[in-house]
Amino acid sequence: MSGQLGIVGASGFIGRELARQAAAAGWRVCGFSRSPRGPGGGIAAWRDWPERPDFRGLDALVNLAGEPVNRRWTAERRRGFHDSRIGVTERIAAGLAEMPAAERPRVLVNSSAVGIYGDRGDEILEEGAAPGSGYLADLCRDWERAADRVAALGPRVMKWRTGVVLGSEGAAFRQMVMPFRLGIGGRLGSGKQWMPWIHVADLAGSILHGIGHPTLSGPVNGSAPEPERNLDFTRKLGKALRRPALLPVPPFALKLVLGEFAEVVLASQRAIPRALLESGFRFRYPALDGALADLLATGK
Repeated sequence: MSGQLGIVGASGFIGRELARQAAAAGWRVCGFSRSPRGPGGGIAAWRDWPERPDFRGLDALVNLAGEPVNRRWTAERRRGFHDSRIGVTERIAAGLAEMPAAERPRVLVNSSAVGIYGDRGDEILEEGAAPGSGYLADLCRDWERAADRVAALGPRVMKWRTGVVLGSEGAAFRQMVMPFRLGIGGRLGSGKQWMPWIHVADLAGSILHGIGHPTLSGPVNGSAPEPERNLDFTRKLGKALRRPALLPVPPFALKLVLGEFAEVVLASQRAIPRALLESGFRFRYPALDGALADLLATGK
């Protein structure tokens, strides 16, 4: 499948990788962003995010918008989390509702997160698993409900429940690597919690796969097929960096620095991408060792 692809949040590191892969696959890419970085890499146009976005001419739309939650959750930031997720998705739905049905994009991929499952211990979480509890789970649930408003208009909608995205340009990976380079890396809390992760190249590739695969709809776990416990993740990261992983961070220290977000860091989600695997998607980096070797060798 190819044609005109719109990307909301196109200037972020995931959006840039998606745009690059899409252009290489023959898509004409139109980016919507509050902070555009200019054309390049096959991008047809970059535009500031309007109050009433114009989606005419698009065959598919990917919504990657969402302010990072990896910081203290003040009341002001919670409002930002809500508006950048639920608010943007609702504006997308409103914009599509004003268009004639025949002119609407046929597919929407809307971001969500594995945080919807809450803290689930060793339970295997495929797409049919029920949502969990907690602030982040509730935020994701409302986010997905906003995307359901688009599904009611006719387009095929996939809600991409993304894990920790590994890429050298991503904040999450930089934050993981820095303590190890300083020689102070280690597990978080007990280290027993499962960490669903995905290489940014696989995330972008899986989204394009989903757009072109007509049987995929509803929730899709956007994570690698081999999640890792935090203890094993940190051990492998330390080994790849040739640094020790000997200094665990106790829960009280995480809560002191991160506030409520520490609960997310310590939560366990053993998410498995069953929908992607059954649809035939082949991960370039199904295992963490290969993903780390690529990222540390190429700086991708």
